[in-house]
Amino acid sequence: MKTRFVALAWVATAAAAQPTVWVSSEKDHALTVIDAATLAVQATIATCKRPRHMRLLPGDRQLLVACGESHAADLIDVATRRSVRRVPLGDDPEAFDLSPDGKTLYVTNEDDGTLGFVDLASGRMLQQVPVGKEPEGVLVSADGRTVYVTSEVANMVHVIDVASAKVVHNIKVGKRPRRMALTPDGRELWVTNELDASVSVISTKDRVATHTLVFALPGARAQDITPVGIVMTRDGQRAFVGLGRANHVAFVDVAQRKVTQLVLAGKRAWNVALDKAELRLYVVNGLSDDMTVIDVAAAKALKTVPVGRVPYQAVVID
Repeated sequence: MKTRFVALAWVATAAAAQPTVWVSSEKDHALTVIDAATLAVQATIATCKRPRHMRLLPGDRQLLVACGESHAADLIDVATRRSVRRVPLGDDPEAFDLSPDGKTLYVTNEDDGTLGFVDLASGRMLQQVPVGKEPEGVLVSADGRTVYVTSEVANMVHVIDVASAKVVHNIKVGKRPRRMALTPDGRELWVTNELDASVSVISTKDRVATHTLVFALPGARAQDITPVGIVMTRDGQRAFVGLGRANHVAFVDVAQRKVTQLVLAGKRAWNVALDKAELRLYVVNGLSDDMTVIDVAAAKALKTVPVGRVPYQAVVID
């Protein structure tokens, strides 16, 4: 009997350890869980209202999901796939990032035009820093001393010093900046500009945009190229950018600041995520209610997986 129990426990643990892809769905108030090996849908998990941005906590055992209409984040246990508790985030939370130790959550509140500092353990709002109108993307530096925030209306990246909880610099970028990625050495910050069909490359030392990479697709109008999601490889050699209404993903040589390949995805290729091995790219398509799985080496779509209505982001749990 004891042997059977141990065997069953091992099977359950092994099953739970299989890589999965979690996709948030704004209109279904749910998360879709996909088996990364078979690309079959495993489960649909109800969560708070209008789930969008997601992040794994350190240790990869809990997933934090920001829900705009619930004004909170849902903390989900990955193994049991159940909500542990809700964390208040203020009005209309957009996106967030975590301090390196996972104790402090930095969240943009669009209606208030602020960046909130939230103690994750207690859910208490520690600070609120005024930034530009309609703040969106949030990214914390590797040393945890600096938080970068994009403002869609001000067309700026705000540089916030964590210790003083103050904006110490404003960097002009393109129209409607959305999401960001840092190079592994921390020297460059790449910012997607949704209404400029471009990415601004910022020197984090000089705090100025040094280069603008403009996207172009044969037969596509510039206004239909709307980059939002961006992810970079661990070695910093390549970046992948979702081009929104252009329905493509751009493969970018970071050093050369040049697009090397364009891969067709679904309608409004929104946010992008890489698996740990960096073999597959997952592209969430907000208007076709699906996710495109791309073979990175071949630069070719493998499969399209239906997910919830108006999917927003994917997180790969290896």
